[in-house]
Amino acid sequence: MYTIKEVADKMEVSEHTLRFWAKSGFFPYIKRNENNTRLFTEEDLEWVKIVKCLRNIGTENKAIKKYIDLCTIGDSTIAERFEIIKDTKKKALERMDELKKQLELLNWKENYYNSLIENKSIDRCNPINSDCQKVAT
Repeated sequence: MYTIKEVADKMEVSEHTLRFWAKSGFFPYIKRNENNTRLFTEEDLEWVKIVKCLRNIGTENKAIKKYIDLCTIGDSTIAERFEIIKDTKKKALERMDELKKQLELLNWKENYYNSLIENKSIDRCNPINSDCQKVAT
């Protein structure tokens, strides 16, 4: 059994976030001890993993709660849960594509600045100048 602090450390999620998720009903089988402290089992950590994943992709809390509720209903909801996971994966891939584009720009800027430093050149691509389009293309 793990305390909120132990789970927060282990799963790299803040204690505050875990408490919020618990109050939101994302951990349906969590127990409390005699001091009313939440205690997580290994199975509860699996719930934390999927909730963290869904939140990191940008899934809204209402949709996460629906997914959790479907899980607790059982096997009759497998097809619906499959669709939720497929949709979430699609969103993750779209975010990855966008991040790749941003990384390309950052790589270009890094190389550009490195070149300026090595050549002791002036920055013609500074946003206050209008020459950047000419240099970048």
